[in-house]
Amino acid sequence: MRKTAWQFGNAVVAWQKIHGRHDLPWQNTQDPYAVWLSEIMLQQTQVVTVREYFARFMKRFPTVNDLAKASQEEVMGLWSGLGYYSRARNLHRAAQDVMALHGGEFPRDALTLQTLPGIGRSTAAAVASLCFGEPIAILDANVKRVLTRYLGFGQDLAVAKNEKLLWEKAQTLLPTQHVAQAMPHYTQGMMDLGATLCTPKNPQCLLCPVRDFCMAVKEGKPETYPIKTKKLKRTSEPLWLLYAQSKNGEVWMVQRPQSGIWAGLYCLPVFESYEALQAFVKTKSKLELQDMPVVKHVLTHKDLYLHPVALRLSGQKSLGQGYWFDQQSIAAIGLPAPIRKLLA
Repeated sequence: MRKTAWQFGNAVVAWQKIHGRHDLPWQNTQDPYAVWLSEIMLQQTQVVTVREYFARFMKRFPTVNDLAKASQEEVMGLWSGLGYYSRARNLHRAAQDVMALHGGEFPRDALTLQTLPGIGRSTAAAVASLCFGEPIAILDANVKRVLTRYLGFGQDLAVAKNEKLLWEKAQTLLPTQHVAQAMPHYTQGMMDLGATLCTPKNPQCLLCPVRDFCMAVKEGKPETYPIKTKKLKRTSEPLWLLYAQSKNGEVWMVQRPQSGIWAGLYCLPVFESYEALQAFVKTKSKLELQDMPVVKHVLTHKDLYLHPVALRLSGQKSLGQGYWFDQQSIAAIGLPAPIRKLLA
């Protein structure tokens, strides 16, 4: 006989109180601003990386009002290097919506939270359950792994209807006793289980609080879950970057369009070919170009091969739409991670 839902939920709650993570800077708080900020940062990004960025954001923008009042350039500057820059743009817009549409207070339910830019179903559920005790399940990558293993859920999660079914099953496993007080521990516990015990490789099943009723343990093959067959084909793309410097060391930068790669960030001028870069420079300068080492930058589904080309100028002649930045200014603007690394 399998554990009932309330037994599963209570087991996770009890485990989290004693064995879960309690030292992360966004834990031990029910401030929805801090929790929301951490949840957005943790999407596609490891905890060790997020710690530094979270601390910087909370120091500069201690409240949602501070974030809402900031310029997009400042927000992108602080986010620079964290990647997936649409998160930063949505973060800024969501803070402005909280102030303009909700009187500076985060909505207390997941359904309303999802109306804010950049907040999906699982993120909304995390904020609502961790901060307001709403009995609602989250379903991030770690939790999918825990649940599919526990349930022996063998359906392909690349199929939308199967993921919907897993959402429904997740909702049945929530704790039912002292719900408002239990939900923050349950939600955090599910994330902690996936991050520390129910890992993709070599899960520590002997330490798991629900191992006695876990179907994957019973089958002896936990690493086969979850099942997701759809694989995105990786592509590659070469880009040429014009690294123009004045005699005083200023660097010419342009702001990227608000859509596409590195949207809204400042960047070296980007060209699709060396010939296009040459044609541009010929109209601006007769100085000699110098090729620099190629830089490979790995995105989620694409490899970028960046070809920087140096150009030394005697003054600060305009190169079209863009600006000259000195080193101090460069440190404060939003740059793509490979560009910041290249300039360093």
